[in-house]
Amino acid sequence: MHKAKVAVLVSGGGSNMAALLYASRLADCPYEIVLVGSNNPYAGGLKIAAAEGVPTFALPHKGMARAEHDRAMDAAIRASGADYVALAGYMRILTPEFVGSWEGRMLNIHPSLLPKYKGLHTHARAIEAGDTHGGVTVHLVTAELDDGPVLGQIPVAILPEDDEHSLAARVLFAEHQLYARCLSDWVRRPYDAVWLTEQVRAIAMAQPEAEESLSHGMACFGIIKGKKFAWVSDNHHGDGRVALMVKISGADEQAQWIERDAERYFRPAYFGDDWIAIRLDTGDTDWDDIAQKVARSWRMVAPKKLSRLMDIADQF
Repeated sequence: MHKAKVAVLVSGGGSNMAALLYASRLADCPYEIVLVGSNNPYAGGLKIAAAEGVPTFALPHKGMARAEHDRAMDAAIRASGADYVALAGYMRILTPEFVGSWEGRMLNIHPSLLPKYKGLHTHARAIEAGDTHGGVTVHLVTAELDDGPVLGQIPVAILPEDDEHSLAARVLFAEHQLYARCLSDWVRRPYDAVWLTEQVRAIAMAQPEAEESLSHGMACFGIIKGKKFAWVSDNHHGDGRVALMVKISGADEQAQWIERDAERYFRPAYFGDDWIAIRLDTGDTDWDDIAQKVARSWRMVAPKKLSRLMDIADQF
């Protein structure tokens, strides 16, 4: 199984980092922790990571400009080979440049049911508001504080006798359950046939007069009452690959693509020389490129009347 490489940033005790780390030791976990970094050299999370054999990096932020500190942290993360960043009690507001460079690959955990109670003192605010539940949210990090897309939540009941400390202690149990699950689900997507097919479906069905059907166990996309322009295979004939098949000009182009990158491109069985198979499960699929190839494939099979209308529309 491919394991995504994850760097975790902490500022304190690191209990959520530890939960992520111990979950990563399970046989079916799709990620591994390659670095624990901190702006606090005395953070307890660093000690846990070091004891567990995980590389650590610490750089105090005092006396450093925020952008300078973020650049240094970013350099350490990239040197570790990390594909993703998980914030786990990292008490620094990150610069938009840092966040932007990890767009879609940086997660955070927040102790409230977002969008409620962004920022600090979340448990006290929930109790003061008379809420029946507090909770925890895992979300993608964006430039706006605690505002990224939500990946998962767990509500936690507020008891009549709760204060912010007792509620926080109980929410922490939920945090440890949720974060590893959400991180696993998120990093698994680029290799998951269902998710990959959904991405192709959105692209294919955006083409004019497109329809979807199932053929030979594969999702396929064609023009209504017309020819097919895209297929998605999952372990087709036991090849162990998730791939997209699109139309091309012929055998010469097929050979060129395969020669360029034989790991990504291959000749699809039973499809002929005017099709190319493109692996989607490599973890680094360029979806803009896939969209262009699907659109080109659509044009190659579209009736002249329909493609002519698209040509005219493209001029504007």
